[in-house]
Amino acid sequence: MPAQKSRRLPPLSGVLVLVMASTGLVVVDLTIVAIGLPLISADIADGASAESVVVTYMVAMGALTQVVGSLSDRWGRRALFLAGIAVFTLASLAATVAPDLLWLNAARVVQGAGAAAIMVNGIPLLSDRYTGEERNLAIGAWGSFATAAGLLAPTLGGVLAETFGWRAVFAVNLPLGVAAWVLAVRVLPRSPGASAEGRTDWLGSLLLMLGLGAGTLLMLRTGDAPWSGRETAVLLAAGLALAAFLAVQLRVPAPTLELRMFGRPAFLGAMLAVLLSRVLTIGGSVYLVLYFSDGLGLSPTEAGLLMTPIFLAQIVMGMVGSKLIGDRPPGLVIGAGYALKGIGFAALALLITPDTPWWALLVPLLAWGAGGGIAGAPVMAVAVQVTAPERVGMVAGTVATLASLGAGVGTAALGAVFTLQGGGAQAVTDGARAVLGVSAALAVVAVLTTVTLIGLRRAPGGGPAPAPASAEEGGDPSPART
Repeated sequence: MPAQKSRRLPPLSGVLVLVMASTGLVVVDLTIVAIGLPLISADIADGASAESVVVTYMVAMGALTQVVGSLSDRWGRRALFLAGIAVFTLASLAATVAPDLLWLNAARVVQGAGAAAIMVNGIPLLSDRYTGEERNLAIGAWGSFATAAGLLAPTLGGVLAETFGWRAVFAVNLPLGVAAWVLAVRVLPRSPGASAEGRTDWLGSLLLMLGLGAGTLLMLRTGDAPWSGRETAVLLAAGLALAAFLAVQLRVPAPTLELRMFGRPAFLGAMLAVLLSRVLTIGGSVYLVLYFSDGLGLSPTEAGLLMTPIFLAQIVMGMVGSKLIGDRPPGLVIGAGYALKGIGFAALALLITPDTPWWALLVPLLAWGAGGGIAGAPVMAVAVQVTAPERVGMVAGTVATLASLGAGVGTAALGAVFTLQGGGAQAVTDGARAVLGVSAALAVVAVLTTVTLIGLRRAPGGGPAPAPASAEEGGDPSPART
């Protein structure tokens, strides 16, 4: 039989179009609303801060991603995805007509729940539709499109808010959400991923939602505000809820999170890579933008444009990374990506001063983005391919949860490094250099983690990962590695 011709792009399908479009809708909504906060504050909040409109959405998403991902394995991708689109669209309608801030915040909580169902079903739906190299390419295309959507969001939000008012940033979801729902009804199979094995872990789900919701709320607090007794109580409650959740997972027959999956080195390596990547990427980008604005004196628009090379390089190289793991060891590809990303961080740490010309930063910024693109999609592919197909939703929820946790931890921890330098343009520069230096060190840790746990050997037959365990074996912490 002749060898199948290697592809550069995944075959186009209704499922791929649906997943990319709906995920883009959610990613845009993560940042587009922030543009309209001043208008929301002036219109329905009597000039008070409207930051809660963003916080409530993030808390709902952070609390529900793992639970919804596990439920999609049990109840079916189609049902959860359709429900997510419907909830997201109806909540957008409620937000559009909100008469006051309380109504708007309630709508945002519901919208965040719908967004969680959409986001965590992306990888499982692609995994059900594609196999082998085509699956890797589809996941890469999905990730690249999500990155592009995030790049577009601030510009789109500014145009809508300035032209039509803040309600337009929610109203834009309505026709897009209806179109996505109609397409989903037409292209999604009736029962992909559904499993009737065991009971739903309601106790574990509740404990996890409480723990993650409280933890997300704490990570979104402003760094310069003094720590209060109420926040200490929230922290203790989050810790107790998560500890109880872990105890429950070891006892129930059908857990929300199968902890024994982390005994597989390749899976553990992929999850640690996701966490570390978000810590250094989000933290590094936040404080690099502060250097652009306060250190170099650039306007917000100029600072945003200077970050564009990162996103553009990540979009392009995301597809390259997906292609490379088809015939090269995934640990080598992912490790090389993080190494390139670390080189970008280190070069920026050495180059930036209060007088550095912006053009001198372009090559390190491109290295940062290219490294992230090369490493990002293969990490997702490895996590999927070492997992039983019945648990891909659970894995997608874990990826989303760890990414959210990493973003919060990175912003907070690297923020502490940044603020040690005090105030003033030189202090901003020194703080950004310190943050970038720590990010470069974390990239080295990510390389070592990837090489050690995922490995540098190709799987038999040239695939990027060994065949995943069956549902019965999915929790077996065997030492298999890619």
